[in-house]
Amino acid sequence: MARTIRTYPDPVLAQKAQPISEVTDTIRQLAAEMLELMYAHDGIGLAAPQVGEAVRLVTLDLSGPKKREAPRVLVNPVLSGHEGQVESEEGCLSVRGYRTTVPRAERVHLSATDLEGNAIEEDCDGLLAICLQHEIDHLDGILFIDRISRLKRALYDKRVHKWIKQQQRTPSE
Repeated sequence: MARTIRTYPDPVLAQKAQPISEVTDTIRQLAAEMLELMYAHDGIGLAAPQVGEAVRLVTLDLSGPKKREAPRVLVNPVLSGHEGQVESEEGCLSVRGYRTTVPRAERVHLSATDLEGNAIEEDCDGLLAICLQHEIDHLDGILFIDRISRLKRALYDKRVHKWIKQQQRTPSE
C-alpha cells in the first residue's frame, strides 16, 4: 500500500513517536518513501508520524522544494541548547491551506544518528534550526498550529471542520 501524508486532525499526528532501537531495512525503506513523498509534495521536511508511523525519523532537504540536492535522514533526533528567538512563517504538509508566523529558537544543537548509525552533532541556525524544530515537534505530537494564538487556532479549526463536512456530503441520487 502506498503511503500518504496524514493531515490534521488525524490522531496519529498528536501521538508521541517512539525511539528507533535499530536501523533496519524497513526503516531505510520508510526513509526512502518519506523523501519521495516530501519531494512529491514540494516539502523541505517530513516526520514519520506525518506518514502514519510513530517512530522518531525525520527527512529534510533545504535545497528544495524543487531542487533535490541535499537530502538528509535523521534517526532519533534531539534538540538542545535553544538560544535566541525568531519569528518564522511556517506551513506544513499535514496542515493544509494554512501558513502563519510561529516563534522559534534562533539557534539549536542537533544530536542524531544517520541511517548507517553514525553520530551527528551539529550547531544549527537559520532555516535549518527552524525546520528541525518544526519536524521534531511532529515527533512529540505537536503541530505548528499548537504554537499559535487560541484565536488563530479556533479560526483554522472552524475551516477544517467545514472541509470535513463538505467531504462527507454525498450527492443525492
